[in-house]
Amino acid sequence: MAEVTYSNSISVSEHVVMMILSLVRNYIPSYQWVVKGGWNIADCVSRSYDLEGMQVGTVAAGRIGTAVLRRLKPFEVGLHYTDRHRLPEDVERELGVTFHPDAESMVPHCDVVTINAPLHPETEHMFNDELIGRMKRGAYIVNTARGKICDRDAIVRALESGQLAGYAGDVWYPQPAPADHPWRSMPNHGMTPHVSGSSLSAQARYAAGTREILECWFDERPIREEYLIADGGKLAGAGAHAYTVKREGEASEAPASDHA
Repeated sequence: MAEVTYSNSISVSEHVVMMILSLVRNYIPSYQWVVKGGWNIADCVSRSYDLEGMQVGTVAAGRIGTAVLRRLKPFEVGLHYTDRHRLPEDVERELGVTFHPDAESMVPHCDVVTINAPLHPETEHMFNDELIGRMKRGAYIVNTARGKICDRDAIVRALESGQLAGYAGDVWYPQPAPADHPWRSMPNHGMTPHVSGSSLSAQARYAAGTREILECWFDERPIREEYLIADGGKLAGAGAHAYTVKREGEASEAPASDHA
């Protein structure tokens, strides 16, 4: 099993930064005032803040998570991360990022949490009422990884109560989302229909990478390690780094493509 690793990592990381700014600066409601023909400046800025000085944490710091950290550093925010694999010391120093051993210990420090982890038994419904309750009141969540990492109804409850100030996601469960999915109508959201990794730039990389994988396969040449997810029935390459083997009796979705 192989995937075109890195093909959409930058595309998704840019989408994450866009969503963070959209939530923090209250962009979507401000835009809607313009569409409706209004000019209500007071309402537009009533939930608008500067990102500078905030604390931003990523759950997972693989290809996408690290790219998000690099893009946020110029905003002069405090950066945090948790991951099964700690970043090299020189990278932590370069980014000025603080490591936390798990999400439970990281989220109380963060104004914004971005989820960039694959879906597997350890992350399924990770963001439930309990974990969201550990977050600062009025914090934000951005999820471009997999919808099922968040408990659907816990997100709705947190937005309605004000525990979360905003939720922006590019992923849903199920997908495509039904018309009555509560994430379509919950307050203070910035949802998109799973497009973060499908920019035209990313699609050109998909095509080139798929061609390379097929050429290697037909020519009986090794497929590069970073493209491998499983080989000979076992996790390999990027798959061995990002995923865990499902334990007997546990259920999960297929791995998140290039979301590690």
